[in-house]
Amino acid sequence: MSSLLQTVDLRRVFSETGEKLEILKGVNFSMDAGELVALTGSSGSGKSTFLRCISMLETIDGGSISYCGKSAVTEQEGKPVYVSKDELKEIKRYFGLVFQNFNLFPHYSVLKNITDAPIHVLKRNKDEVMKEAEVLLKKMGLSDKGNAYPYQLSGGQQQRVAIARALAMKPRS
Repeated sequence: MSSLLQTVDLRRVFSETGEKLEILKGVNFSMDAGELVALTGSSGSGKSTFLRCISMLETIDGGSISYCGKSAVTEQEGKPVYVSKDELKEIKRYFGLVFQNFNLFPHYSVLKNITDAPIHVLKRNKDEVMKEAEVLLKKMGLSDKGNAYPYQLSGGQQQRVAIARALAMKPRS
């Protein structure tokens, strides 16, 4: 069985004021199904850069990234080569993101925040998605918050809504 996520010799370099700053220096990483991984390190050690690179929010300067055995980016002749947009779109369905500031839509109710992408992006059945969203809200201890708006929630509640929203996209686990 292939790893859920694997990086080989992942490199990321920033150029600031003409100086090259190597943030990721050949990171090799593998994560299998069912594993719980904590990413720790001092400020500036590259944790956020690593997460942005593996979630395709930032390009890499070298190495490779694969999800569930499917290559997202490989290194060819010393340069990173990403798969096609369509293949990348499919690979991105393997994972969900919960941002540190949650990025909930302030003008959407909790239920709409959770159900909008599965209905409009994944083209799933609205009734099915709504039922699943209600189950997720119950699991998150937010059964009574479906019609609330983000400003009416505590930070912890907003975070749980963001987690429910990521899970509603059914990333592979």
